[in-house]
Amino acid sequence: MSSTTSTKNLGTNVPLGLSVPLYTPHAISVSLPTWRDNVGYEEGEKRVADVMVSGYPRFFIHLTIQKLAGVCEQKYAVGNESCMLFPTQKIAEQCRQFMDNRSTLQGTPIHPRLVHLFICPEDKQNSGITASLVDTASGGCADLHIVLFPAESFPIAKEFWQHTGLGISSRLAEKCLTMLPDETIHLRSTSPVSNRFPIKGHNRHYSVKKGSGCKPCAAQVQTTVEPTTPKPVEDLSPDHATYLEERYGRNLPLTAASAAKRALRRRVAGVLIRDNPSADCGVEPCAGQKDLLVGPSSRGVTTVAEDDVYLYPTGMSAIWSAHQLAMAVLPPAKSVCFGFPYTDTLKILQKWGPGCHFLGFGVDSDIDELEKILAEESARDPTKPPVLALFTEFPSNPLLRSANLPRLRGLADKYDFLIVIDETIGNFVNVEVIPYADVMVSSLTKVFSGASNVMGGSLVLNPKGRHYPALKSHLNTNFEDVYFNEDAIYMERNSRDFKRRVRIIDTNAEAVCDFLRTYSIAGGSTASSTAIKEVFYPKYVSRDHYELCRIKDSDEDRAGGFGGLFSLTFTSKACSEAFFDTLPCYKGPSLGTNFTLACPFTILAHYWELEWAAQYGVEEGLVRISVGMEDTQQLLRSFEMALKAAEAVTV
Repeated sequence: MSSTTSTKNLGTNVPLGLSVPLYTPHAISVSLPTWRDNVGYEEGEKRVADVMVSGYPRFFIHLTIQKLAGVCEQKYAVGNESCMLFPTQKIAEQCRQFMDNRSTLQGTPIHPRLVHLFICPEDKQNSGITASLVDTASGGCADLHIVLFPAESFPIAKEFWQHTGLGISSRLAEKCLTMLPDETIHLRSTSPVSNRFPIKGHNRHYSVKKGSGCKPCAAQVQTTVEPTTPKPVEDLSPDHATYLEERYGRNLPLTAASAAKRALRRRVAGVLIRDNPSADCGVEPCAGQKDLLVGPSSRGVTTVAEDDVYLYPTGMSAIWSAHQLAMAVLPPAKSVCFGFPYTDTLKILQKWGPGCHFLGFGVDSDIDELEKILAEESARDPTKPPVLALFTEFPSNPLLRSANLPRLRGLADKYDFLIVIDETIGNFVNVEVIPYADVMVSSLTKVFSGASNVMGGSLVLNPKGRHYPALKSHLNTNFEDVYFNEDAIYMERNSRDFKRRVRIIDTNAEAVCDFLRTYSIAGGSTASSTAIKEVFYPKYVSRDHYELCRIKDSDEDRAGGFGGLFSLTFTSKACSEAFFDTLPCYKGPSLGTNFTLACPFTILAHYWELEWAAQYGVEEGLVRISVGMEDTQQLLRSFEMALKAAEAVTV
């Protein structure tokens, strides 16, 4: 490949702190274009903190939500109280209980207060916030539940927000603000809220160091102080914002929300006989029409139906809910976290319920260790299952390891515990994992959406599972649909061409990984300038386990690929930094986007526990890359450029 061929810039023009994609009001990523920027973000450097106008929503509280929180505090806070906002009373109560429990464990018990607020369009004419008596069934009003607590306890509240993913949607906050009286909105604001996100000291948005948390940011926004230096601004008029939000396709009216959710459940269940993304069916999505003929599921268990699919506001809320479901149905016991997972999954299992056994490598020797644990626990009390549930990702993030699912399923059947599989990285175009799962979860935010402008999650029950009747009965009685209607509409629209996009991304990722592995130590390179140690990708990592679940089809166009995510480790930290800084693509958190997106994963997810992560092979210099839909040759030229920069620092 010629290194003289020009390379089009794929995203490095986005300034530090702005949304990715640029000018997307509800973007789920943020531009952190250099290694130094990522470290500065984690350490709370002023030059980084002062320009942050976006971020991944479970970590960075959206500026619209911050603004609404400020209004609520102005009205309801007593003394130095801060607040967090949730869509239902049940979630607000769960937050209060979590804060009560965690603060008690830390020796400083607190007892948060709850306020329930209806906000309706007619409140715009009132002189202040009023609790409206208007019927909210039409969807015209907004239901808001406010949790108030001492400002110094914000880090605990932030744990609940981050781990559960159940905070209000930024679109819901936007709706609330449009219905509030102008004088109420401006009570605390004499400068644009979108320019401020104060962070002092160490940043904890991506860090999970025990006992730490970010400063009270959502509740403590000091919007009366003008910024002292010019900052990039993404303020858009409502019409401009709407246009940009709709650039991915035609937007549907809010009245179509129920049909949109029905279409999403059918897509996730795999029961659509034909899902035509180009058809125009009026005010409802074609796949959501009530009388649409559906067929047996293509998920590997044909009896999966749309009623076995439950939608959540985020992927993490689906995982948290799966754990809550397991604790509600089965006797209390520790769970198992199998393999090195995305950080919040482990935190959920550690902070709710009896705790967990962490088997962080996710290899066959860990299954040997699991068998010992199961035998010991079973001998201790033969009357109940030795563990509650085993949680695993297929493949894992960021090391792309695939667990031996048949062997784990055999142990679950023998010892009567649940298996919960997160299929986000593999996705159901590429793999069939539900035959081995009791519960399957996924972050729809990622490649299912692809557009990086909406959050969502799903939970699927396996009808053939031993505990299906109990799980189904509990969800039928207790499931609460908290997926904001407008988010569901955007998700439905984005996901119409999901399968087509996955095929393109799979092809691109395989081409890039094959190229990079040729120049890696793992791929056999012995050159003195070799910069890459290993390419973590399902094609090369625990491939035999991945192949057991990869969809096989005589028609190659329908066969499963290896996904769009991979990670790289390097021979030195200098190589990591040179590669990352040179790679001409978008840089920021998240994955599964239609565009290529890279991040120094360990820096963002484990900055305050680098040594702990390194024990499991998640090195400080690891770079994680989510490949997009760009031209394949263009991508290869981009990665060649980054590779040469990394090799240059080895000399």
